[in-house]
Amino acid sequence: MIGVAPPAEDPAAPSTATTLPVGSPATVRGYAGELLRRHRRAFAVLVGVNALAVAASMVGPYLLGGLVEDLAQGVRQLRLGRTLLLFAVALAVQTMFIRLVRLRGAVLGERMLADLREDFLVRSVRLPPGVLERAGTGDLLSRITTDIDRLANAMRKAVPELAIGVVWVLLLLGGLVVIAPPLAFCVLAALPVLLTGCRWYFRRAPGAYRSEAAGYAAVAAALTETVGAGRTVEAHRLEARRVALSEERIRVWTGWERYTLWLRTILFPVINMAHVTIVGCVLMLGGMFVLRGWMTVGELTTGALFAQMLVEPVGLILRWYDELQVAQVSLARLVGVREIEPEAVADEVHPEGREVRAAGVRFRYRPDGADVLHEVSLTVRPGTRLALVGPSGAGKSTLGRLLAGIYEPRTGLVSLGGAALARMPAERVRRQVALVNQEHHVFVGALRDNLLLAREGAEDAELWRALAAVDAAGWARTLPDGLDTEVGSGGMALTPAQAQQIALARLVLADPHTLVLDEATSLLDPRAARHLERSLARVLEGRTVVAIAHRLHTAHDADLIAVVEDGRISELGSHDQLVAAGGAYAALWRSWHG
Repeated sequence: MIGVAPPAEDPAAPSTATTLPVGSPATVRGYAGELLRRHRRAFAVLVGVNALAVAASMVGPYLLGGLVEDLAQGVRQLRLGRTLLLFAVALAVQTMFIRLVRLRGAVLGERMLADLREDFLVRSVRLPPGVLERAGTGDLLSRITTDIDRLANAMRKAVPELAIGVVWVLLLLGGLVVIAPPLAFCVLAALPVLLTGCRWYFRRAPGAYRSEAAGYAAVAAALTETVGAGRTVEAHRLEARRVALSEERIRVWTGWERYTLWLRTILFPVINMAHVTIVGCVLMLGGMFVLRGWMTVGELTTGALFAQMLVEPVGLILRWYDELQVAQVSLARLVGVREIEPEAVADEVHPEGREVRAAGVRFRYRPDGADVLHEVSLTVRPGTRLALVGPSGAGKSTLGRLLAGIYEPRTGLVSLGGAALARMPAERVRRQVALVNQEHHVFVGALRDNLLLAREGAEDAELWRALAAVDAAGWARTLPDGLDTEVGSGGMALTPAQAQQIALARLVLADPHTLVLDEATSLLDPRAARHLERSLARVLEGRTVVAIAHRLHTAHDADLIAVVEDGRISELGSHDQLVAAGGAYAALWRSWHG
């Protein structure tokens, strides 16, 4: 058979593997069963109402078969009025129940889709932050958007319609067996054609759809990363390389799209052939039985109409089953996060104290990559203000994320109060250690709601004190509705500096005893940043602070300075000690201070 070959594997667009896992068939089946159990009452009502609608639809063929039988036997008084009345009643009942089926199916689909969205969101936010960071925005974004969109159609239509189709087929087959038993065997004549075509298709379709979804995720990742790092791309003149990468990933993705489309061009003619086979067999076999006197004309008429009615539900089942192949891949990608066990840590591990320590730490971002930190050892005593300084790319931010419990070291140990951060639940770590970097998000909603994310139930007076602590109370009081002012997309537009202040106000409200600040004031001008840091100093009094210092005045005010070079701590001491030592820090200080 001449056809379209599946695209070759290409490193630019991984066909199956992504950073976040794809759920196994067992996980997908388990979650689907869980959804059905949650909505079993609504599902049972849907099936029951549909059964009544199908039963009503079978009344017409039964009545028509009776009329044909009466005519064949020479009956002169056909009682057409009674027949038409029964047909009208059955049609009205069928119409009413079909409307209920569509309504119940749509409601059930929307509820299951809402559950799926909520489950994915809840599960995602409970994942270790390092897992999400390493996954990258492209893969996560494609799951939240594209996979959810693909599942929306399946949840709203495919699942209810598939249930409707199955009930429809079973009742029609049952009616065929009762009215004209020999004709029921005609369905078997189409089974070899149908099963052969479906087996050929469904052996290829799931993997192809999975590769198509992974290819799209790779496209999304390339575009998101290119747009997000647009200035860096321009600065390093990487435009041509990024465009080439995007085009290659699009080529692979569209190759899978063409392949899945070709698969469907084989499946649909097979379905049509099966339909023709069933109806043709019923008419030929039934005609022979009527000529031999083994079956009446009325039974043949009713049986032929039932066989013709089978065309629609069988097509419905196969069409939506095909849709479910696409949905199954998207569902596997969404429930894959359930296979990451964020709580697979020892809940019994509790810190005994506030000392932060790194001992012999090595870390790499990729399993096959090079280490970016090498045998780093460091002790930060409670209440100490530590500044991490060094050239760009030296590993400062990576070390800060390790100390905040975002990443887990490849070897060595990062501990809080003697307890390994990697063995503590993320929620427990976040209550005690907080990371604030230059990436801040203002959520759509009231300013009050943005602040309450840090501590639910905080009073307005506490919110204003938090804003005042980060020099944000002044502009916040000028807002039209104060704390009730809508901010974010569609609301009051905030400057990057104001968004940064909101993030720092959240930090004040969260009240952790250890803070890791990575360019926390980078969006402010130097004078405003200095003023804000002095204001924060009052709030941070008595807390442990690890500041990744890009402005050396931050290091000057610190109790302890660690100079990070090439993934190692090359110098450690106070400002005066390091300046007197005349090493790397002294050179940085002289170049910055003049």
